[in-house]
Amino acid sequence: MPTTRQNRDLYGKIWRIVGCIPRGKVATYGQIARLAGLDGHARLVGYALHVAPEALELPWHRVINSRGKISLPREDGRHDLQKALLEAEGVVFVGDKVDMAVYGWQPEVDISENFPISKSHLGGK
Repeated sequence: MPTTRQNRDLYGKIWRIVGCIPRGKVATYGQIARLAGLDGHARLVGYALHVAPEALELPWHRVINSRGKISLPREDGRHDLQKALLEAEGVVFVGDKVDMAVYGWQPEVDISENFPISKSHLGGK
């Protein structure tokens, strides 16, 4: 099990990458994990988003599952919020699915350091 410092480092990397997803685009949990060097750890991305400080104002709603669907349960109010936020950015749903060929984010540069997270956001000094 990683230490708290290791968790902060991993989460910080995930948060930086999620922060780079542009409006009107989506990425999958697995894609974020791969970009963070954590291939096979898609669930860790979900957890990192769950524990992210609100002050980061991350575009959490731009992360969906590999089937192009929102992972939150329909009965959870955040499901409808996530869908509404994506639609407000121009993302179109066909039924409950996003066309990843149209709306999937494909970063063209190394983005892992482009979203600054201060140490205070990560619980450090």
